[in-house]
Amino acid sequence: MTAKDRQPANTGMVCDYLCRMFSLTGRKAVVTGGGGVLGTDMACAMARAGADVILWDVREEALKASVERIRKETGRTEGVDYRQVDLMDEEQMFAAIDAAGDFQILLNACGGGRGKGPLIEQDMETFRFVMKLNVEAGCFLPMKVVGKRWIEKKVPGCIINIASMSSFVPLSGVWPYDAAKAAVKNLTEGAAKEFAPYGIRVNAIAPGFFLGEQNRRLLTNEDGSLTERGKAVVAHTPFGRFGQAQELMGAVLYLCSNEAAGFVTGITVPVDGGYLVHNI
Repeated sequence: MTAKDRQPANTGMVCDYLCRMFSLTGRKAVVTGGGGVLGTDMACAMARAGADVILWDVREEALKASVERIRKETGRTEGVDYRQVDLMDEEQMFAAIDAAGDFQILLNACGGGRGKGPLIEQDMETFRFVMKLNVEAGCFLPMKVVGKRWIEKKVPGCIINIASMSSFVPLSGVWPYDAAKAAVKNLTEGAAKEFAPYGIRVNAIAPGFFLGEQNRRLLTNEDGSLTERGKAVVAHTPFGRFGQAQELMGAVLYLCSNEAAGFVTGITVPVDGGYLVHNI
């Protein structure tokens, strides 16, 4: 018996059902921090699911590279674009919203950390920058300006923020990042309640440890072997490994879907290989 013979008779019905549940065809998404690895991966997933995507970032060359990659991986020549935006500048944000036209999804992927060390040795300029990057640019300001436009235009939109393991428990030595990501989870919950009467859903995804441009040097050596911190992370993760980018995409598409998650708001979804349930 071949694999084709073993397929259930209702395969077409199953595919139709899944398309109705998770297709983003006819919708448009804005991805802040779209020039980063995480933002590009998530934008690519939404584009594969049928959404038009617009990437926002302050780094134009990174944006161009991200758009080129998404177009190549999806085979799409239209519906994938970018705009250079300073996510800490409210006027630029409003101009970018007007230029984007009608969109129904906002995914805030801007963020990152800097350095690691004892609390008493923290540089306050660095602390303020990381807080501003993750809280103001990576969460609060985009929610403020997009939420305002959606409420004015009666758009029942969907906002997804990017939280972290440190939204739940602090990670040692990364004080500003811990504080910032705890704030992202808190702001997600607050915005979910305030925006709910307008039909706007606000949720967050908390990735466990995925290798990216922000943490690669912290977790791996130049030869690809694990640093001491990398070993500690893997030892603390029940799955015993780092996550793969595609393992985040199901959570993204689920939260974007009005069919599958239309009654879901105010949650932060860990995708962490069991990191948060580690015990002894």
